[in-house]
Amino acid sequence: MLLDNAPRRARRRPSLTPMIDVVFLLLVFFMLASRFGLDAALRLPLASGGGTAYDGPPRLVSVAPETLALNGQPVAIDALAARLAQLTQAPGDIIVLRPADGATLQRVVAVADALRQAGFARVVLIE
Repeated sequence: MLLDNAPRRARRRPSLTPMIDVVFLLLVFFMLASRFGLDAALRLPLASGGGTAYDGPPRLVSVAPETLALNGQPVAIDALAARLAQLTQAPGDIIVLRPADGATLQRVVAVADALRQAGFARVVLIE
């Protein structure tokens, strides 16, 4: 039963502050979770049974965690392009990369990128 003499409370308006806080938190979350740059793609075909035949002198680059070897002989990454130029006749000749145990993917990609910048167009990765 309502008393007619009871003072009526003024209706309280809802506060928008918590909703604005949630919106800003979501905005910050999605800004931090999104990716702003483009991923670089490196085309590096894997050797398989089919494909073009390998011809010419051997051009096997072994990529170890700390060293590089060309046909079993140690070589610095700076001298690798010059040594490979002696073994190739055209930029389209196949260069074979073989990562050793413990070699990181970043190391293999750095060597492949250095070869591509030196003008070698066909770099093949084997296991």
